[in-house]
Amino acid sequence: MSVIELEHASKTYPGGVRALWDATLTIGPGELVAVCGPSGSGKSTMLNLMGTLDRPSEGRVKLLGHDMATLSDRRLSAVRAHWIGFVFQQFFLTAHLTAAENVATRLLYLGVPARGRIMAAHEALERVGLGDRLTHRPHELSGGERQRVAIARALVARPMVLFADEPTGNLDTASGAGIVDILWKLHEEGTTVVVITHNTDLAEALPRRVDLLDGRLL
Repeated sequence: MSVIELEHASKTYPGGVRALWDATLTIGPGELVAVCGPSGSGKSTMLNLMGTLDRPSEGRVKLLGHDMATLSDRRLSAVRAHWIGFVFQQFFLTAHLTAAENVATRLLYLGVPARGRIMAAHEALERVGLGDRLTHRPHELSGGERQRVAIARALVARPMVLFADEPTGNLDTASGAGIVDILWKLHEEGTTVVVITHNTDLAEALPRRVDLLDGRLL
């Protein structure tokens, strides 16, 4: 079974602005895929549709074989909580919380008891190479380390698919390479990873590349 399917998906915003045109795409289990294109190409719109943050104006979006259009907003929220992890260019870490506490907050909304949340957060941070930074707060971490915390937070609920939106955009070359190494490792462990990027060098380095231009898949 495919993990993500877009079937002739289009998105039109108020005023008649069409950001995505008739997109058909299938992503299988464990794939590492780059969705590449310049600013305004429709990457963010496609991310929002694949990640169930928005609904298509036309066509269908399926996740693990389920048509997202048939689900209520409450069910969609549950899908995002259990099946999907998001990593963004901005880290969105809470300044007064430690790395472990930042990661554990993801599980708070899933009803995991406090002890279980902290244990899972420690495991997730060790998975991204930050086992020695558990009690550090964001201002005590480098940019690359903060992005690793953000990845650990996305992974702590063990999602089936991880969406990474410009994950290296705010990082220097060395830190960015470290983040790409983590994404490769997750891919090798069986997580489906979709990287949204305008960086053609990054896209070329991944096993599969999908290009967007002016809202159309090339």
